[in-house]
Amino acid sequence: MHVHEVESYILSVLPKLGVNKLRELARLVYEICKREHCTPQDVLAPAKNLTFESAKKTLLARRYPVNFKTAEKSRFYLPKLELDETLKADLTPRPFYPKTVYIDSSAKDSELAARVRSAFPKAEFKETDGKTQVGSPNFSRRTETLLIHNEKYDFLKPCPCSCSAAGCGYNLINLGFGCRFECEYCFLQQYQNLHAVLLPANVDEFLAKIDGAKFNKGPFDRPRIGSGEFTDSLVFDDLTRYSQKIVPFFRARPHLQFEFKTKSVNIGGLLEAGGAENVVVSWSVNSSKITNEAEHFTPNLTARLAAACEAAKAGYRLGFHFDPVVIYDGYQQDYARTVQEMADTLPHDKIAWISVGTLRFSRELKKVAESRFPDNFMLDGEFLLDFDGKMRYGDGQRLEAYRFLVPLLQKTFPKAHVYLCMEDPNIVRAL
Repeated sequence: MHVHEVESYILSVLPKLGVNKLRELARLVYEICKREHCTPQDVLAPAKNLTFESAKKTLLARRYPVNFKTAEKSRFYLPKLELDETLKADLTPRPFYPKTVYIDSSAKDSELAARVRSAFPKAEFKETDGKTQVGSPNFSRRTETLLIHNEKYDFLKPCPCSCSAAGCGYNLINLGFGCRFECEYCFLQQYQNLHAVLLPANVDEFLAKIDGAKFNKGPFDRPRIGSGEFTDSLVFDDLTRYSQKIVPFFRARPHLQFEFKTKSVNIGGLLEAGGAENVVVSWSVNSSKITNEAEHFTPNLTARLAAACEAAKAGYRLGFHFDPVVIYDGYQQDYARTVQEMADTLPHDKIAWISVGTLRFSRELKKVAESRFPDNFMLDGEFLLDFDGKMRYGDGQRLEAYRFLVPLLQKTFPKAHVYLCMEDPNIVRAL
């Protein structure tokens, strides 16, 4: 369905609409048509006394049947409908093999640069001074460009949790930017200025910042430090071998905890490094529907859990992140099956924590994702502008999801710390 088709039909029904009113109705008509698999004619029929106000009210009630009567009208986000077909994601499976590798002059003699040269002999190698613009204009082609550099700034920072959200005292080191997976909800899609994979060569400098730093441990017994904000912690570990330095570093510092967050099964480096009680390897898990339909190129749940069992046998503790939880017809049964598969597979006493968070995203991501994944069913949900400016399900829907999943996890894994991620404190208290 093209934007001009929607707008043209609306103007044939309400010919005197201004630009802003047309924008709102076009957005509503499009989203209803997409979710209900119907045409604009099915959604907005001509009527003798039809006005913009009456049309908008009817469309809002149809688009947001759960939240229409209770949500403040300012929370309904109706941006201009701009579907860019050139942004559509390329879901052709291919191995990670960059065509062009940029190596910053400061990192040209690094161990990582040497491994990259050995791993990708057919790539074109270029030296850069850090000022050269790299990457493809197309996000789907980001893995064709690799940049090896020495990070100068973003060594260690608190988790960028929304300032008004309930925090968990997490601390981050950003070991890389970019990912080879193609998850339809991934916030990295909104970064339109850098379509490449960046890997720092100076991991030792990251680790050197940790001793002497002050950490907020939050509700846990020790401060937690992790990687994986802008990349998957392990997806490139066979190349970077970060784990070979991180694991022994934290093994020698039992007063701290380090977490690898991943969807991958790339654990060879971890097994080689040997386990550590204060190093937690965490997997993002979801319902089979979300994993199969929205987490493209990722291992399935069974493969992730098998890798988790291997990590546990090697001496690591485990973590799991039900994030994002997506609400759709039958979602509770699907997530219950995921929990059951975990219960049947995993060593329960090795699970340190499990986080839960419902799907949320920025306004910018909504527009990018609907162009990259025009059949994305997750965006059909009832998302409202929330306390921190992000799009979230309504309070009632989120509470329903949490009141189902959190007690189930607590009952199934009583020794694990189960908590909500980036959630409104009012929701946490109501739970």
